[in-house]
Formats: sequence, structure tokens, C-alpha cells
Amino acid sequence: MNKEEMQGMMCDTMAQMFAGMSMDEKKEMMMGMMGKMKDGINMEEMMSKMGAMEGPGGMKEMMAKMMQGGEEQESMMPEMMLKGMMPHCIKMMMPAISKEKRADLVSGMVGTLVEQASNGMSDEERAALKVKVVETLNA
Repeated sequence: MNKEEMQGMMCDTMAQMFAGMSMDEKKEMMMGMMGKMKDGINMEEMMSKMGAMEGPGGMKEMMAKMMQGGEEQESMMPEMMLKGMMPHCIKMMMPAISKEKRADLVSGMVGTLVEQASNGMSDEERAALKVKVVETLNA
């Protein structure tokens, strides 16, 4: 499965998940998920609650393929989530957070991003990553 097919499948899946939901219902669901994301989320448990998990071509099989990648390529799912879904969630949710709380929230998110992104890096690689982040913030 190539990148375009996975992205198309993800868009279709998201459209099905959110079909018939009002904007308020979407916001409520996303706010509920935010707390779970901070603590870690069991994707299999969450997906099973949404149904359509079992059987050939079911959600469980599709998610496994997306997370594992192919024999010669790594999974594109994490990158798709970070480049597409998470920025979209942030754009939807940030206006609902008070201006007074945003600085702490953003600081924590950036800290987590740098911490996880630098996992397994040498000190020099970690320093270069931080320089790039600071350059982006100062741009």
C-alpha cells in the first residue's frame, strides 16, 4: 500500500467516523480524547468501541497494516497523524482553550515533541534539533 492510498484510506475513515456529528459533538469528543492522550491511549480498545473491528478488511486489519508498514518501508501512520491529524486537532481545539492557559500548554507540547523526537539521538543531534526548533520559534 503506497502513501497516497493510505492517506486516502485515512481520510475516508475519518469522514466515516465524524459523519453526522455536529461541530459541538466533535469538539466534545476531541476534548475527551485529550485527557486520554496525555495518559496514553489504547488504540485497539478505542477502535473496538467504534465497531467494525473484526473480519477481513475490517478496521483492525486496516490499522495493523497502516501501523506496521510494508516489508520494505516503515509505517507512514505516525507521520500521517503528526502532519495531518494532530495539526488539525490543534487548530480545532486551541480556540477553545483560554489565552491564559495556552502558553503552558504549548510549552508542554513542545517539550514533549523535543523529548520524543530526540530519543536515541547523540548529544550533537539533539542540540541541532533544539537549534532548529528555536529558529522556527524565532522566525
